[in-house]
Amino acid sequence: MTDEQKFNLITRNLDEVLTEEELKALIASGTPLKHYIGFEISGKVHLGTGLATLQKVKELYQAGAETIIWLADWHGWINNKLDGTLETSQKMARLYFEEAMKAAYLCLGGDPSTLIFRQGSEIYKENPEFWATTIKVAKATTISRMLRSTTIMGRQAGESSDTASLFYPAMQAADIFTLSVNITHAGTDQRNVHVVARDVSRDLNRQKPVAIHHHLLQGLLKPAVWPIPEESREDMITALKMSKSKPDSAVFIHDSPEEIRRKVNNAFAPEEEVKFNPILDWCKHLIFYNPNTTLVVKRDEKWGGDLHYTSYQDLEADYGAKKLHPQDLKQAVAEWLIAKLEPARKYFEDPQRKTALEEIEKFTKK
Repeated sequence: MTDEQKFNLITRNLDEVLTEEELKALIASGTPLKHYIGFEISGKVHLGTGLATLQKVKELYQAGAETIIWLADWHGWINNKLDGTLETSQKMARLYFEEAMKAAYLCLGGDPSTLIFRQGSEIYKENPEFWATTIKVAKATTISRMLRSTTIMGRQAGESSDTASLFYPAMQAADIFTLSVNITHAGTDQRNVHVVARDVSRDLNRQKPVAIHHHLLQGLLKPAVWPIPEESREDMITALKMSKSKPDSAVFIHDSPEEIRRKVNNAFAPEEEVKFNPILDWCKHLIFYNPNTTLVVKRDEKWGGDLHYTSYQDLEADYGAKKLHPQDLKQAVAEWLIAKLEPARKYFEDPQRKTALEEIEKFTKK
């Protein structure tokens, strides 16, 4: 693979690269590419984590990068996830989350043995310098900026429930330096902390990481305010991303076919609306993520018969022109997801994995 091919593969379908010039220079230098993406241990794995994220991880691996999945158990503890204890976060990181990510990778045709899983609490014990690095990051960052960066926890600035929340962004930046990665990866909601890491890298005499950000899948629920005011559209869309804490906003990778059909059928998908429409969003960023994709929308002959879409642009155009009914598209998307996620459902038929899934469901059930 040429340098240009690697660059194109790594950057395709991303929302942002900080920066493209730095990434090109990194690839051209011949330095081994070392990538990481971190996940707070906070609940069941949904499409945004398991498919949208791993699509890009798979491409990074194909481009020759070492790909590290970071099990951020301390971050889950700080953010009071599951039962609010470090012990549970540590346990579920390996028993459930790692297994769920392997299952999701199988759904994408990936080889789970190529993924490298590292757990925060294990690395912190092996590398006591991590805590000094965390303090160095904090010393190089103002309190106001650290407060703004707590939005990566799913909170608005100023809503931190305790002082430990302020350590969260500094620790996340320190993870990047501790792992010595040169490509840091996340959804667009993690941008703030990546910018902090890039900005403080000189103060810490560490390599400035390239930051890549993928699209956040929209959640299935109707916004509290509709229509969304144009001036607040970007902020609202980020706030309405798929969420583990709102089960009906998401499809989880091991959901049953019946549950998938129920959630998708009830999804917010206004007729003719193409700017904010979760079903179209999933079509664009999951179904048509890869070229040479065909989505079949089955319809009765009296409604014109089946439709075959080979591009997202054609699908969106028909939807906007009311040539494609929301319910017909929902049915097609649900059936695509059911088929796509079959490897994950089978993977969790294993008794040990099934027990881990049942255990994390107890912690996340509302």
